[in-house]
Amino acid sequence: MPPTFDYESVLQQCAEGNRGALRRLYEQEAPRLLTVVTRILKNRALSEDVVHDAFIKIWKNATSYHKDLGSARGWIYTLTRNLALNALKYSNRQVLAEPDFLLDLCDNNASECAEKPDEITELSADPLAHASLTNCLGHLQPEPKLCVLHAYVDGYTQQEIAKLLNKPLGTVKSWIKRSLSALKECLQ
Repeated sequence: MPPTFDYESVLQQCAEGNRGALRRLYEQEAPRLLTVVTRILKNRALSEDVVHDAFIKIWKNATSYHKDLGSARGWIYTLTRNLALNALKYSNRQVLAEPDFLLDLCDNNASECAEKPDEITELSADPLAHASLTNCLGHLQPEPKLCVLHAYVDGYTQQEIAKLLNKPLGTVKSWIKRSLSALKECLQ
């Protein structure tokens, strides 16, 4: 079993100016980050630019990471996702996906989701954590689950999701908030 990658330690080393730490982090996460960003932007070249910018921002802002606010890996993905969403906002992408697209990815059949880990999330390299997430997603109602998947897999804003699903923005916001609380509770 390969040793666990210590994201906190690597970010601390980046904050101290250790370029080797940034290189190790890049080798560890760049392919997964590129996949996540490409799902959001639907443009490989722009996605590569965003991931490059993300690593520059990680390097420059590593001192701002505080473990009290969440995991180091979560901080990296949030930073990268926010850059991707900003790029998306300025590229004026149209929402093209069909609402049923993501429901097809993770039908109520958890074993089907387990066979398609890349379709659910790139954020978990740990198979047990992935299985737990897949199981917890299976407990959500279809429309709230779709909202969460659109937001965190496709990178849609809440307004885009509301338009896509033809639902009030307040409904989408509450579905996402309640679903995230339910996922957090289920994963603990």
